[in-house]
Amino acid sequence: MGDPVTDSLTATEPQPWELVAIDSEWPLIAAELALLDAEIVALTVEGGLSAMDWRRLRRAERHVLREALALARIGYVVPPSLRECLSPASVAVESEDKEVA
Repeated sequence: MGDPVTDSLTATEPQPWELVAIDSEWPLIAAELALLDAEIVALTVEGGLSAMDWRRLRRAERHVLREALALARIGYVVPPSLRECLSPASVAVESEDKEVA
């Protein structure tokens, strides 16, 4: 018997199907990281958020919703925390982003 921590790490290497799942989720993961970055700026900026900061935060939120919706459309199981956000009204803002960009 070896070290339990080392043994559990080597025994749980990702399987090929898990790597495919991660690859499929990567656009959502990247969008969530961008949202986290925008939220950190919102929480740490001194003197209040600028119009650009607010825009960046809103765009990051919509990007997460679009990526989660894209996964849901192909039958991927979307995390419960995002399911409630995927309404037709939340998706309608997608066209607004494209017009502004």
